Amino acid sequence: MDRLQFEVPVRITPAPGLPVEEIYSVEQALDFLQDWPKRRQGKVYQAAFNACFGATVDVAGTEEACRAFAAYCRVSGLLARDAMFPGKLGSRAGAYRDARLARDHSYQPPNDTPR
Repeated sequence: MDRLQFEVPVRITPAPGLPVEEIYSVEQALDFLQDWPKRRQGKVYQAAFNACFGATVDVAGTEEACRAFAAYCRVSGLLARDAMFPGKLGSRAGAYRDARLARDHSYQPPNDTPR
């Protein structure tokens, strides 16, 4: 596996009515971010861009970049409804949460899941 490939792709809906796209790697995430309108580039955008760029020069990890990009997509309303996203740092390896459940404030993680 390429060192810049995400363990699980980030599923996004770039615009209403368009099909879901899957972002598989840091390079694809950077391409997507570079095409984003400048007027809509805020702090979360910059954090995602920095993490993705950092992964290309070995300053940040690939999964850190994936988490930052997924967070950016979630905040921007781009994350697909059925998307899975990386768990927090320190959680079980490979743990992913369903984005819809995370948005539901009544959702309670299982007792064995670290918070």
